[in-house]
Amino acid sequence: MKTVFDNIKGDRIIWAIAALLAIFSFLPVYSAASNLAYIGGGSTTFSYFIKHFVHLFLGFSIIYGVHKIPYRYFRGLSMVMIPVVLVLLLITMLQGSTIGGANASRWIRVPIVGFTFQPSTLAALVLMVFVARYLSKIKDEIVSFKDSILPLWLPVFVVLVLVLPANFSTAALIFSMVILLTFLGGYPLKYLAFIIGSGVVVLMFFVLTAKAFPDLMPNRVDTWTSRISSFMDTEASQEAYQIEKAKIAIATGGIQGLGPGKSVQKNFLPQSSSDFIFAIIIEEYGLIGGISLLVLYLWLMFRIVIVAQNSDTVFGKLLTVGVGIPIVFQALVNMGVAVELFPVTGQTLPLISSGGTSIWVTCLALGIVLSVSTKRDEEKAQNYDEKHPLEILSEAL
Repeated sequence: MKTVFDNIKGDRIIWAIAALLAIFSFLPVYSAASNLAYIGGGSTTFSYFIKHFVHLFLGFSIIYGVHKIPYRYFRGLSMVMIPVVLVLLLITMLQGSTIGGANASRWIRVPIVGFTFQPSTLAALVLMVFVARYLSKIKDEIVSFKDSILPLWLPVFVVLVLVLPANFSTAALIFSMVILLTFLGGYPLKYLAFIIGSGVVVLMFFVLTAKAFPDLMPNRVDTWTSRISSFMDTEASQEAYQIEKAKIAIATGGIQGLGPGKSVQKNFLPQSSSDFIFAIIIEEYGLIGGISLLVLYLWLMFRIVIVAQNSDTVFGKLLTVGVGIPIVFQALVNMGVAVELFPVTGQTLPLISSGGTSIWVTCLALGIVLSVSTKRDEEKAQNYDEKHPLEILSEAL
């Protein structure tokens, strides 16, 4: 164990924040799992606890393994992984909307192993690395919009088109983060305005097509409109019911909360261990717990920005922002849904909510960020070792 800790490199504060979030997640997940155990048909609360532990253990193994890889290798890996995720997204779309009566439009089942995986989550991460690679490549060049269509925007829009029918919130999150990254990467604003306009047109065309031919994508547009309408008014619906129970949980929690494991709304709130776990956290740990969690995510964002700022390459800076900021943005969206700032999206709370795919991809992103910070620390240590002892002493004084 000591050898493992000695080999941990990179930003120690990011390691600490990730560990704190993971450790804290066990209590609300174990508490909310009682409802899952009740409706799960034979499963126990402890079995869900063990499952969450395994997901986090594998996730931190991913962080440890990935942060040892020099981040420059991710530049080439993104080119290899783009076709892979496109194939996975296509398979997911073609398998239909249900498997055994359950929603399968977002998931793909891995043969032999038997667990399910959400390709859109991985696709979002791969796409951000891919965009960072392209932007770093053209940083000092004058590139016309025509020159960037095939190498940049075609892969982006293909991924979005494959994700959109089953998961509008993830597609919107990906599009927003790509626009943010290209803006920070110095892509011309007039081209970005055209891309945003094109995205709106494509979305409108998709909605009209789905309305005109409902058999092509059953229930998806209806689900979006239902969520938006329930957000705008108090119409009785599944989404309105979820928000109502979440607000009751938040109001019940007060300042200090009811205490660990004492949530009442976990018995009535669907997805209490994933999409709406923030409401359960406030019910049990109060406003103090909710604000503390928010501070951790904001602190994580601050450290991600520091790592990006300290990177000595354009690719390192864009890579850190591209894979790191979406983690915090997703957390803020999840919290906003719980307090009814946004419509129901289905986005989980990173490193807190139960679920394998979200945890693993979040850990993969953190591993990449730590890989960038590791390179910086190694260079600083090397420069320090090369200095004359009198120079080091003078700097210390």
